[in-house]
Amino acid sequence: MNYAPSLPRTEEDVLAEFRGCGALLEGHFKLSSGKHSGHYLQCARVLMNPARAARLAQAVVAGIPAEIVDKVDVVVSPAMGGIIIGHEVGRVLDKDALFLERPEGTFHLRRGFALEPGAKVLMVEDVVTTGLSSREAIAAVAREGGEVIAECSLIDRSLGSVDLGVPFYPLAAFDFPTYEEDSIPDTLASVAITKPGSRKE
Repeated sequence: MNYAPSLPRTEEDVLAEFRGCGALLEGHFKLSSGKHSGHYLQCARVLMNPARAARLAQAVVAGIPAEIVDKVDVVVSPAMGGIIIGHEVGRVLDKDALFLERPEGTFHLRRGFALEPGAKVLMVEDVVTTGLSSREAIAAVAREGGEVIAECSLIDRSLGSVDLGVPFYPLAAFDFPTYEEDSIPDTLASVAITKPGSRKE
């Protein structure tokens, strides 16, 4: 008899998914936002299992209001982190999933991807901390002729404080402390830095 795990519905459920596959890391991490933290959620690892990725995407979509879901024409994600969860959200919605890249530092569509003029876009991210990458990706969609009507993500590390300029629907929010470069606690500063994100310095 096959057992189909239920969708994660609480923040503890989501954290359990990360813990269960070793995707909640502890140490000293410099995040893509430039801030430092003693914790890092490795979404690539939690998404490496296709069944788990599908289950998390279903849970993400379940948290988006139906009136927004009904308007979505296409899903767009920023590379690299958003690609897998974006593809799985596209599968749930039965919509194409495109991704933005920034080989020269600015997000744009490549690989033959294009948006229909006025296309209603759901932006999909893995983790949002300061929202910088999301805002850059939303601006890129506008330059490409589309309109981001909402964003969703697996994790919101801002605990609801981030302003993306569009409605934002994270699956879970976690309060892992983050620190600016000039205010890192001694206990964290004494640990070697790891830079797990995809943003170039």
